[in-house]
Amino acid sequence: MTASTIAFAPAGTWALDPTHSSVGFQVPYLAGTFKGQFHDVEGQLVVDEAGAQLTGAAAVASVDVKDENLDAHLQSPDFFDAERHPRLRFSAERIDLDGDAVSVDGEIEIKGVRRPVKVTGTAVAPLTDPHGNERIGLALSTTVDRTDFGVSWNLDLPTGGPSLGNDVTIVAELYFVRA
Repeated sequence: MTASTIAFAPAGTWALDPTHSSVGFQVPYLAGTFKGQFHDVEGQLVVDEAGAQLTGAAAVASVDVKDENLDAHLQSPDFFDAERHPRLRFSAERIDLDGDAVSVDGEIEIKGVRRPVKVTGTAVAPLTDPHGNERIGLALSTTVDRTDFGVSWNLDLPTGGPSLGNDVTIVAELYFVRA
């Protein structure tokens, strides 16, 4: 089967269900993985005869890493600089589908810097929930080098080397309801 422009969703506008959606990140840190998420997210999927467009944003002030001091540090100029850049953004003009596998060429904006990004994942075809709402889902991920976006803070370990990795995996589980 060859990939085609997304056709799993009927034409129309699909609004992100922020209650059931999540956008998070993980980055190598010390001897493990540091994880966080953004609670205030928004997005939209528009499907028409020409294809599908996906847009979304997350409020930097909603970052949560289970520690208020670290949340504040992530909002500082060392990381996301929430005062000058209050939102992270994503947009894509094309979504390709091969079975339930999804491939998206898009653009991500972090700290005011925009870069192209390849996002992959899976799609869940339309279904009707118990309340009669038509829903679809996308589970997506990508990895970016945080230093490409001006997020370069680090702390050297006593034995040498950085405590925080540069490659950040962004994971989004998105649920949409027909608008």
